[in-house]
Amino acid sequence: MMLNVAGAQLKSPDEFLGYELGTKFTAHDDVVAYCKYLGKNNGIRIQTYGKTYEQRELLVAVVSSKENMDNLEAIRKNNLGLSKGQSSVLKNQPAIVWLSYNVHGNEASCTETALKMLFTLVERKTKNVQDWLKNTVVIIDPCLNPDGRERYVNFFNEVSGHKPNPNPMAREHQEPWPSGRYNHYYFDLNRDWAWQTQVETKQRLSLYQQWMPEVHVDFHEQNYNEPYYFAPAAEPIHEDITKWQREFQVIVGRSNAKYFDAQGWQYFTKERFDLLYPSYGDTYPLYNGAIGMTYEQGGIGAGLAVATIDGDTLTLKDRIDHHYGSGITTLETISQHAGKLVDEFRLYFQRSIADPPGAYKTYVVKAENMSRLGKLAQLLKDNGIEYAFGGDKSLRGFNYENKKMEGFKLERNDLVVNLQQPKAVLASVLFEPSTTVNDSNTYDITAWALPYAYGLKAYGVKESVSGSYNASVKEEFKPLIVDKPYAWIFPWNALSDVQVLIALQKAGIRVRTAEEGFKSDGMMFSPGSLLVYRNENEKAVKNLSAKIAGIQKNLQCAVYTASSGYVESGKDFGSAVYPVLTTPKVAVVAGAGISSQSVGEIWHFFEQELHYPVTMIGEQSISTLDINKINVLILPDGTYADNINEKLASWVNIGGKIILFEDAISSVVEKKPFSVKVRDSLKNELKVNNFRRYGDRRQEDLSTTIPGAIFKVDLDVSHPLAAGLGKYYYALKTDDKIYEPLPKEWNIGVLKSNSYMAGIAGKSVLKKLDNGMLFGVQSVGKGTAVYLGSNILFRSFWENGKQMFANVVFLIN
Repeated sequence: MMLNVAGAQLKSPDEFLGYELGTKFTAHDDVVAYCKYLGKNNGIRIQTYGKTYEQRELLVAVVSSKENMDNLEAIRKNNLGLSKGQSSVLKNQPAIVWLSYNVHGNEASCTETALKMLFTLVERKTKNVQDWLKNTVVIIDPCLNPDGRERYVNFFNEVSGHKPNPNPMAREHQEPWPSGRYNHYYFDLNRDWAWQTQVETKQRLSLYQQWMPEVHVDFHEQNYNEPYYFAPAAEPIHEDITKWQREFQVIVGRSNAKYFDAQGWQYFTKERFDLLYPSYGDTYPLYNGAIGMTYEQGGIGAGLAVATIDGDTLTLKDRIDHHYGSGITTLETISQHAGKLVDEFRLYFQRSIADPPGAYKTYVVKAENMSRLGKLAQLLKDNGIEYAFGGDKSLRGFNYENKKMEGFKLERNDLVVNLQQPKAVLASVLFEPSTTVNDSNTYDITAWALPYAYGLKAYGVKESVSGSYNASVKEEFKPLIVDKPYAWIFPWNALSDVQVLIALQKAGIRVRTAEEGFKSDGMMFSPGSLLVYRNENEKAVKNLSAKIAGIQKNLQCAVYTASSGYVESGKDFGSAVYPVLTTPKVAVVAGAGISSQSVGEIWHFFEQELHYPVTMIGEQSISTLDINKINVLILPDGTYADNINEKLASWVNIGGKIILFEDAISSVVEKKPFSVKVRDSLKNELKVNNFRRYGDRRQEDLSTTIPGAIFKVDLDVSHPLAAGLGKYYYALKTDDKIYEPLPKEWNIGVLKSNSYMAGIAGKSVLKKLDNGMLFGVQSVGKGTAVYLGSNILFRSFWENGKQMFANVVFLIN
């Protein structure tokens, strides 16, 4: 039997916490304390794997039979070998089962369920649990999102009375902005698995890659009026998800259905929750060889008790029971099929190596921007995807830019992803130019190809090609030896260059930007390049040369010198095309009506990527803006007051820069002093006799859908907004809004005919998104308005958009 020093005295959650589970929400510190209590002398392992942005502990509990726990490291290594295509070296390898709870903070019954599940497995008194644990190693993460959960729990505790009020109108059921769903930076962690932009995801995926489970179950909640959902999933299901992965979802679904039927609980399957987008808690494991499943209990906003639309009262205890029932039934089913699960897991990776999926066997990403290429390589590494660099051969492949097969040259620093590797499926899904979709009713975006997201030229090659080198050749930046040049010149085509500008301005150095390209001392410099004139700076900045040399050393950046203000081509340095850059003093509007995710993406970008100060303000503060304290104001995607234009007018006119994201533009459309207008190419198509037919409503819905598709945007490369981006930008569009060209201003990014590249976009949407402005800049008095018609910071993985946003904030005066 399992050694259990605590024996009969082992405390249940009720006994340890001092209240019956389900009668209140458990604080995260108490969740951690109980897990660690169970981990003492009870034959299980508690492993801390990191901390959140708000410094809350992240941990997992590992539970199995005594024999398995004694042999745990050998089991883990053997399983990891299976995920690399190796044969098993252990007999009776148990299936690794990973149960994740509370990735959305306000889906709060999940963590409570985790405590009950963990106690059941540790106590081993429930019928057959010991037998199940002989065939499985169970990893339980009780709370993936402690910061969001604590935000929700604190809210509920502050507004609830002595007894729960089941009336849906009670304020305990009306969660305020930004809600507890998201993490500290308002990111949806259930959409971050592949991208790993958030600290919680990075740390969790590092541990996940060390285990590579056969099964991953993600426990969620949905609207409290909904019945329970469990697998099998809805269409569309990605074509690379295997027959076995589909079959086992059905096997588990039938087991859960049998259990729920016996209890008389309502449930549904095969609806709403599809298996396409690669960054969910079910799809990501599926693309990594596991059986990934989402379970959804009704409960968001339910508090401790709520009256549902059908007249019942749903309690927190009910929600725990439902999640516990599906969890324990799933574990039983996995145990019964453990051998088959392990065998199929092994075969999955052996097939990946021998016969990779997809039309292309190799992807080549050109080394046109080494900074973004390096970030792409890091993303692949974080996901366990193998890659190499370069070679010297002529190839033929699918060009992502023009969607044609053509010849190209493989060069030394080009990144090569050969799909003959264990992670072939994940790599293929992330790189495929266009995802095959058999049903338009999707739950998320339908296009995400990494070359588009990173703005890098790439090719899909039908033959197997291996890179020749393990690393790229990086430019070495030698220390400056010129003490008194006419000017120092810094390139501008990466976020690392933004750090250089920040450092220069922080040192009090006056920095200029080149609005046009030029040639100096035999070198060509592109628009956007930064210039520091020695004469205009050395009187105000002591030890100017030493400070610049120090910045170069600290940031390991490229810096060049010009011996004269007379250039070999382009405009001389006395020209007006080298304006002085204003140091941005940035504020972001946040609050009710505004997309918390848009706010979070902007906030995260400044704090975590640029390490640049940003002030978060409420909409009510806009009318009192002081241009000396805030000269850049960002309006994230959202809805604003009808008179927002009036509040902004005087501040913009005296020199403020307003940056409007997506629907924020709608708040100023055709309102003075702004000149932006929505373009509707369909407005004249409706005819009197063109009535709608009820039977055609589904086709009409599909015609107007755009869950997330990629469009090629033509850029005005002469404008600072396009610096470092090239002729095109690939925009991820999730709406059908496009704008009339600004008649007397700057239309920097426009959608022309045939700009659609990938993803689902209905016929009506494609007609609308045709020949119009997506990115524009307008002069307003002494100030500027910038219109961003797509989310260029989407979930922080749309890497190319970060360069555009940096241009908007730092280069446009």
